[in-house]
Amino acid sequence: MSGLTPFISAMSAVIWKDLRAEWRSREVISAMLVFALLVILIFNFALDLQPNVRAGISSGVLWVTLAFAGTLGLNRSMAVEKDRGCLDGLLLAPVDRAAIYLGKAFANLLFMLLVALIVLPVYGILYNTNLLIPGLLVVILLGSEGYVAVGTLLSSMAVQARTRDILLPILLFPVAVPVVVSAVKATGGYLAGLGWEEIQPWFTLLVVYDVIFTSVAFMVFDSVVEE
Repeated sequence: MSGLTPFISAMSAVIWKDLRAEWRSREVISAMLVFALLVILIFNFALDLQPNVRAGISSGVLWVTLAFAGTLGLNRSMAVEKDRGCLDGLLLAPVDRAAIYLGKAFANLLFMLLVALIVLPVYGILYNTNLLIPGLLVVILLGSEGYVAVGTLLSSMAVQARTRDILLPILLFPVAVPVVVSAVKATGGYLAGLGWEEIQPWFTLLVVYDVIFTSVAFMVFDSVVEE
């Protein structure tokens, strides 16, 4: 355990720093939340469909909202670090850079889940859909984790470019297609009341994606930021 203590301490310090900074400024969460609420309101009025048709597209609209809001949050999270000079300080700190990655990823995941926690009740009211299903909440957790794991790595690459606001979506969306598609299919299965045997392949793909891409991002983060 002695070898893990500095690693866990560094990771906890990064998480605590991000949470305190966000509590003071509320810059990342407010931007994500306003964007997410605007998206679901626009879709609500634009898709003036029959209730049965609307129920069929609810999963897609939900994940478009979460994915776009998550991308905005990832971009702002790293951009704030870069603009304030904190990113260089983190990289110069005598700690394992993998701990910095996990700390940033965990903080970003908390931000995304907090926005989802606020958006889900509003979404359920507007679309007349019950989203408080235990399996569906697990899907949102797994989908958000996979999206943030890849997004944190790629945002650390894109933040160095002048066109970072455009570059991150270009890099992230193709890589995140499997996790988004799996999350949409699994969410649609729960909303449609399908059996576990029909949802399980997509659920399993979510878990596999999370494990593989989180592990890869954890291992290559040091090399990425070194460049």
